[in-house]
Amino acid sequence: MKLIYSFPKELEQARNEMWPLVIPLGVVEYHAKHVSTGCDTFLAEKPLELLEKEINMVLAPPFWYGPASWAVGDPQKPCSIHVDYDAFEKMFYGIFISLLMGGWKNIYVFYFHQSEDLNPMGLSVMKAARVAVFEFLQNKHGYGWWGDQKNASFYEGLSEGSKENPWNWIKVNTISEQSIIDDFGFDHAGQWETSLLSYIEPEAVKLERRVDNTEWFALSANKASKEIGEQMTLRVLQRLKDIIK
Repeated sequence: MKLIYSFPKELEQARNEMWPLVIPLGVVEYHAKHVSTGCDTFLAEKPLELLEKEINMVLAPPFWYGPASWAVGDPQKPCSIHVDYDAFEKMFYGIFISLLMGGWKNIYVFYFHQSEDLNPMGLSVMKAARVAVFEFLQNKHGYGWWGDQKNASFYEGLSEGSKENPWNWIKVNTISEQSIIDDFGFDHAGQWETSLLSYIEPEAVKLERRVDNTEWFALSANKASKEIGEQMTLRVLQRLKDIIK
């Protein structure tokens, strides 16, 4: 179910039954002549909307305003929006603390932006998640809680996959992963990203405008197709099912 259409009774049931609460994360960013600026957020949101129809989960509204950076083009390109990483981190810290205080302990963030390992946007969310969990535990149990004798066996009963394990309460992942990149590819408004978006959110792509592209990173979009996008979507959905418990 979608969070913003849900009511307290159903949300309380979902929380008590440990349904995953999932937040799609993306950016508003310039993506050549043929792809809309919402590309990355759509690619985070739309696969999760498909998954929400198949499994019990709470799908939160997408967060659009991640740090886009100016790596692709300068601020004159219409219309990238870049926000300060520290401010972005604080925003997600507030989101996570609110959810933890509300009793949610099965939270996921999935983002689609930049392919580099440990890119700044992903790191900002991961840090916000860890800080929120540590501070939530301290606020709940008090200063020195872990060092207290009564918590001497705290870790002994926490299995790696257990949702009683605080380090499992918030997970941050990319929508794609290395095996999908190896089999298909990863680019910026090129063949692969254009294919995926043209299948999963057709209104965000104008394939006829590919001929207007002059930037090197978008030239391969001429090879894009919805058929490729469908194959990629199936792989992405399988990845999401493997991760979300």
